[in-house]
Amino acid sequence: MARLLPRLPRAAGPRSLALAVLPLTACATSPSPATAAADCAEPEPEPAPACESFDPDQVSAVLERQREAWNSGDLTGFLASYEQTERLLFTSGAKIRRGYDETHAKYLARYGESTETMGTLAFEILDVRGLGECPQAAIVLGRWRLEDTPEAGEGVFSVILERQEGGWVIVHDHTSAAPQGELTAPK
Repeated sequence: MARLLPRLPRAAGPRSLALAVLPLTACATSPSPATAAADCAEPEPEPAPACESFDPDQVSAVLERQREAWNSGDLTGFLASYEQTERLLFTSGAKIRRGYDETHAKYLARYGESTETMGTLAFEILDVRGLGECPQAAIVLGRWRLEDTPEAGEGVFSVILERQEGGWVIVHDHTSAAPQGELTAPK
């Protein structure tokens, strides 16, 4: 016949009691109180990792490097600020692009790799925030304006950057263009 009730643990026997008391007797029989305290003290907890300070200027500098590279016709330098993995997300014009390779291909097809086709880019940073208590990520809100190119326009953007070994990199970019004449961006 099947057993319907769960098996209850047996009462602790003499052997279990001896194993529980053994460490206590070792503390009590130490040669000196100082040795007993050292032998029986709770181990020190691991210290929490040091929190790196958050500097919004470091995050803004990533976008400044992008702007400088763009205005020099250096598409590779501009894209160096993006995480170069499949984790990168880029949304614009109601489209979602996943991964660095797809983002690179989109930029190359649309803007080329020269100052004549890329034009002049300006940013206005409106807000930079660290995310969390010990920020390993940040969000930037801003406006952009692109001139001197057939692809000229303006709009707003928000980017999420992650602090990685080499510094801050963009892991998510959401850029939208304003209809002509509806937004005044930086000059």
